Amino acid sequence: MRVWGVERRREEFTEFYTSSRDDCLRIVLVSVGDRQLAEDLVAEAFARAWASWRKVREHPVPRAWVVRTALNAHVSWWRRRRRELTVDGRTALTLLENQPERPAALGIDEALAAAIRALPPRQREVIVLRVFFGLDTDATARLLGISPGTVGAHLHWALATLRTQKQSFSDQEVT
Repeated sequence: MRVWGVERRREEFTEFYTSSRDDCLRIVLVSVGDRQLAEDLVAEAFARAWASWRKVREHPVPRAWVVRTALNAHVSWWRRRRRELTVDGRTALTLLENQPERPAALGIDEALAAAIRALPPRQREVIVLRVFFGLDTDATARLLGISPGTVGAHLHWALATLRTQKQSFSDQEVT
């Protein structure tokens, strides 16, 4: 017996996954700097999206939901990892000093990706949502749980920081 509702949801999700996977991976990769970790985080986020597909498909920007979920998973991973690593006296940073995946392989300017990774987390999130996803201020504020004015302030500070590093990339890529 074939259940049409389940089949339809599966087809919707499959289409969403195939059309969004690469974009979500690029954005998470820019944020975390490690391809393997980014792939794991995006896979986890898509698994959670499938489990909550009825809710996710109604979201204004489902790809942003996946990216945000992946970044939240990264924060949780980082906290767990930090607690685990203090046992032997080493910090998480010493174990995570591997070479990040080259963003150019994914079509992202390496200097820009490095500059974005160097931003504070909230500024990085605002840049990703506003620039990469093209969300407006209100949608970004709702997604991050902050006020629209705070989004504007973080965007201003992030762009000012990125402009100071413009010798690595053109102003056109930043604005």
